[in-house]
Amino acid sequence: MSSHSSHEPAPRLSASRLSGHRLSTAHAVTSPTARFRKPAQPLAARYTDPAPRSLRPVEEPDFAPRIGERILFTGASGLLGRESVLALLRAGYDVRVFQRGDSGIAALLPGSIRPRFEQVRGDITNAQAVALAMTGVNGVVHAAAKVSVSGEWADYERINIEGTRTLLQATLNHSVGSFLYISSPSVAHAGAAIVGDGAGVASPEHARGNYARSKAAAELLALDANGTALPGGGVLRVGALRPHLMWGPGDTQLVERILERSAAGRLPLLSGGTGLIDTLYIDNAADAVVRGYQRLDAFAGKALVVTNGQPRTIAELLGGFCEAVGVPAPRFSVPAKVAALAGKVIERVWERLPKNVTAGDEPPMTEFLAEQLSTAHWFDQRRTRELLQWEPAVSIEEGYERLGLFYGDGYSR
Repeated sequence: MSSHSSHEPAPRLSASRLSGHRLSTAHAVTSPTARFRKPAQPLAARYTDPAPRSLRPVEEPDFAPRIGERILFTGASGLLGRESVLALLRAGYDVRVFQRGDSGIAALLPGSIRPRFEQVRGDITNAQAVALAMTGVNGVVHAAAKVSVSGEWADYERINIEGTRTLLQATLNHSVGSFLYISSPSVAHAGAAIVGDGAGVASPEHARGNYARSKAAAELLALDANGTALPGGGVLRVGALRPHLMWGPGDTQLVERILERSAAGRLPLLSGGTGLIDTLYIDNAADAVVRGYQRLDAFAGKALVVTNGQPRTIAELLGGFCEAVGVPAPRFSVPAKVAALAGKVIERVWERLPKNVTAGDEPPMTEFLAEQLSTAHWFDQRRTRELLQWEPAVSIEEGYERLGLFYGDGYSR
């Protein structure tokens, strides 16, 4: 299983193996033929560089003293996983990550902090491996999932549903009392516009696509376990967070795909890009995960959508990404219905193509992707902020500035 940070699958624009030359400045005026290329310097260097900062530092003074509590975090290899683990460590927790591959987090940590961090490799569907990883922990943050806009249902069911079931059973067996499930707003999205709503009820029957349906089923499974008696006394507390469209420096699922395609002149706006959407800057997402774990008592048995609370039109959001890095913003529009129809056809063709042709990439357009790029979806955040006692610290505009710093000075993952 590939353990990714679990969230609403960002509209994954197919990279199509584009290449080109990096622009010399973050805000350069460019021609429509300018190309975006990720710089080659390692991501790790960015966390310890002097100001101006584009990523939060990982230097020793930034970490609180140990509080004597160990958290098992599943799926730490993606953007949300990495930043959430770092945020938990900064807050004083010890963290054990569990996934199949190397998270890369140990290399980012100061030597004095590394004893707080542990990495255990294994498959979330392997009950024995999960049980071993659960030994000696005080709580769980479950972010591992198969995250994609395409793929076979059996894979989503095995990883997202049965993997969650296996983890919950181990949590109960070991009398671990805290379980934070990282879900997705897509679990309650049936395709219609979402305009200022709260967190609707997860619906495997009405959610769009295999990812959303499997995450909906897993969220219901997790929340249903809330209040279960533990063998060692007490009860299990379970809450779910649904971060919406996360982005930030080093984001390969959304930001870099947008920049690559827009620089190549291959990113259309759908129906003018007028739909309002709310997103979540990655530092805010990581802070919300920490607060979610700390505030489980306040929302046990419930799900909360988490966003920046700053809706923008899709055209404005994409234009902000592009302007920050100095590539041309999308300049042409396609009717959303045409894109959705094309997406359905492309999905069917893509499934039949040999893997050496698709190279493991996502389809360039899907019906789900067309919906995400054309439909309004923004959420009422009052309940989330009240229950988490949390406010996003980084605005959309500051996020744009950090993108410019990150991609304009030679750093990337």
